Amino acid sequence: MDLNLLTIDSARSAIQERKTTSMSLVESFYSRIQKEDSAIGAYLTLTKERALEQADRIDRMAAEGKPLPPLGGVPVAIKDVMCTRGVRTTAGSKILENFIPPHDSTAVARLEAAGAVVLGKANCDEFAMGSSNENSAFHPVRNPRDSSRVPGGSSGGSAAAVAADMAVVALGSDTGGSIRQPASFCGVVGLMPTYGRVSRYGLIAFASSLDHIGPLAKTVTDAALVLRTIAGRDPMDSTSADVPVPDYIAALNHPVSGLRIGVAKEYFGDGLDSEVRKAVEDAIQALARLGCEVVSVSLPHTEYAIPTYYIVATAEASSNLARFDGVRYGYRAKQARTLSDMYRRTRDEAFGAEVKRRIMLGTYALSAGYYDAYYLKAQKVRTLLTRDFDEAFKKVDAIVTPTCPTAAFKLGEKVNDPLAMYLADIYTVTADLAGIPGISIPCGKTRENLPIGLQILGKHFDEATILRVANAYESAGRN
Repeated sequence: MDLNLLTIDSARSAIQERKTTSMSLVESFYSRIQKEDSAIGAYLTLTKERALEQADRIDRMAAEGKPLPPLGGVPVAIKDVMCTRGVRTTAGSKILENFIPPHDSTAVARLEAAGAVVLGKANCDEFAMGSSNENSAFHPVRNPRDSSRVPGGSSGGSAAAVAADMAVVALGSDTGGSIRQPASFCGVVGLMPTYGRVSRYGLIAFASSLDHIGPLAKTVTDAALVLRTIAGRDPMDSTSADVPVPDYIAALNHPVSGLRIGVAKEYFGDGLDSEVRKAVEDAIQALARLGCEVVSVSLPHTEYAIPTYYIVATAEASSNLARFDGVRYGYRAKQARTLSDMYRRTRDEAFGAEVKRRIMLGTYALSAGYYDAYYLKAQKVRTLLTRDFDEAFKKVDAIVTPTCPTAAFKLGEKVNDPLAMYLADIYTVTADLAGIPGISIPCGKTRENLPIGLQILGKHFDEATILRVANAYESAGRN
C-alpha cells in the first residue's frame, strides 16, 4: 500500500482498521516532502510537531476502537494566507515573513476538529495576487507535471502539494480563479464554494467581497468531504451565510440524466487554445452520453469581466492592505526618520511589485474624481454579470466551460506582461464576481502531456449539483 496515494476514505479506513497508523502516514508524507519539495517549492513552513501530536491522538482513538472523525488522520496542506495559531503565516509576503498568529482560521480549526493532520503551510502568490505563483516573496512553485512550467496561482503550492502526493488534500483560496486555475494546470480537482458558504475568519484578506476558501483534492469525493467539513455559518464572520449545509456525499451518486447543462458561446471565442477547446467539447459530449441535456446559453457581459474584476479587486486590496504599515505587526523598516517615512519605507521594502501595482491601481480607482468613473461603474457591471448568470440558471442546472484558455505556461513566460497574466483568469473571474460556486476537474491532456481543466459552474449554494456532475464525469472516465 503506497500511503502517499491514499484518498480521504482509504486513509481513514486504513487507520481505523489498523492496517497502518496516522503516525506512519504522516512520516511517509514528510519523507516525500523532504525528497521532492526542494525541486517543487510547494511548502513554505512545515508543522511537524503539530502534525505528530494530532497523529498520536488519532492513533490512540483507533487503538481504543473508537470511531475516527470524518478526516481522522488525513494529511492536509494549508495555503499560507490562512492563520494558524503559533505557526508562521506569511501570505507569501516579506511584510509578514515572521508573523505568528494568535488564533486559527475557522476553516483550519474545523479541519483539525474533524481529525485532519496539518503538514504545513503551502506557498502562494503574495497576498494571493497572481496567476502563476511566481509572485511569492520566497520562491516560485514549479508544476509537478512539468517542472519548466507554472502550477497556476495563487494557490499554486496547494495544488502542487496534492498533485505531487505531498498532501492528500489542501485548502486554497479563490478571489479570481486561484483554486480552479491551479487545479486545472496541475491536473487535480479544485472547488470554489458559493461566497459565504465557508467562513473567511482568519483568512488574510485580498478582496473581501471576492475571497473564497475551498479544497484542492485528487477526487471529487475528497473535495466534497472537505467542503462538508468546513462549510456552515460562523459567528466570527458576518458574511458567512446561515444556509443549511446539505450532505454532499449523499448527493454525489444521484443520476445526472435529465440535468440541463449550459454551454455559453462567450467562453469558446478567440484566445481559446485548440487542444483545450477539443478536450472541453469532448467532455460536454461525454456528459450528453450520461443523459445530460446540452443547452446553449448566453452570458453577454462576459467580455467586461476582466476589467471589472481588476477594478473591484484592486480597490478592495488597496483598502485591506493599508493595515500593513509597520506599526502593529509584521516587517518594519529600520532606517526611518519620521513616522511617515517609516510607513513609506516599510511598504516600499516589503511589498512585491505585483502587490504595489494592484495597490496603486485600486487607490487610483477609489480616488476623488475617479470613484464614479471606475469603481462605481465596475460595481454596476458586476451586477449585470450576476444577472447574466441568474437568467442562464433559469434555463439550466449547471454551466460548463474551459477552466483556462491554455494549459500551464512556462515559468517566466508572462511575468513581465501583467495583462497577459491577467487574461489567464478570463474564464474564472466571472464566478467570483457573481459569488456562485465553481469546480475544475481534469478532462484530458495536451500533446505535451499537460493537464486540461473542465469548469462546472452552479447556482448560489448549489454546490451539490456541480459536485454531482463532476463526479459523474470523473466516474465515467474511470470506467
